Amino acid sequence: MSAIMARRFIFLTLTCAAVLSAQTNPLWHEEKVKNYLPHMTWPEVQDLLTRTDMVIIPVPSLEQHGPQTPIGTDFLSGVERAKLVALRTDVLVAPVIMAGSSPYHMGFPGTISISTETLEKVYFEAAQSLIHHGFRRILFLNSHAGNQYMTAFVADRVNQETPAIAVELGGAAAALEPRQNTSRATQFDRHGGVGETSGAMYLFPSLVQISKGTKGDLTLPDHMNRMLPQVIAGDPVATQVFLAEGLKPKDTGKHTSTREMTATGSWSQRDTRDSTAAAGKAATDTFVNAAVAFIDRWKALRPVAPLSERQAEPRP
Repeated sequence: MSAIMARRFIFLTLTCAAVLSAQTNPLWHEEKVKNYLPHMTWPEVQDLLTRTDMVIIPVPSLEQHGPQTPIGTDFLSGVERAKLVALRTDVLVAPVIMAGSSPYHMGFPGTISISTETLEKVYFEAAQSLIHHGFRRILFLNSHAGNQYMTAFVADRVNQETPAIAVELGGAAAALEPRQNTSRATQFDRHGGVGETSGAMYLFPSLVQISKGTKGDLTLPDHMNRMLPQVIAGDPVATQVFLAEGLKPKDTGKHTSTREMTATGSWSQRDTRDSTAAAGKAATDTFVNAAVAFIDRWKALRPVAPLSERQAEPRP
């Protein structure tokens, strides 16, 4: 090929690439992820069903997480951790909705809160759809503490009213995680704090604005403030009582809605600028390893039944 022909070939190749690029969404950068339902075709789901009857359903929220982490933190955290689990063991990841029950964060713009009654109906009906297709083991992954009782109720309905079995994956995995020494903690750190921000820095780093992080400005009712040292020390009774009263809607009169306790939205005494991706990776790896171990153990205890016995309708 002559030099002129070569230059023409390169020019045409680049021109075609530019034309194709101009004809697609410039904002689309997502790549197909294994076993992630929004990315899959129905034949791919059908094929996965021949190997597993397990599905992870993240149960997240859309709520403020301070000035440094996005409102979608709980959604992204749950979905991304579930994807990492599905990379290592066959299980479907099926997000249903982004918002959850977050009435105590409504003092901050952007938070969306849905009633527990609505959430219960949505998640149960989503589970019924998946059960219809042949999934028989439902692993709810609660990535927002405010959803925990609703999630437990839906899991119990699945167990009581359908052929499937449901568990909450976070609690199941926790039993297999290495014990951590909580007595080393010297400051309170929960919602939107260093722990969550570190996780975000590892799981979805481009959305974290760490320079906007702040030192904790936590203000608590007097009786809860007196209890706080025992909570930090890991006292189980103090922690249970503290969390039962903390983060509750303003109209309950408890004075523990987020806006009443902090101007930034971070329910923490720590400086969120101390967060690190390394700490987030360590916490994520701990969860993913335990979750995979739980799922694989369950598979060994109860091998998957033939697909023909699990699907409500015959398939071509």
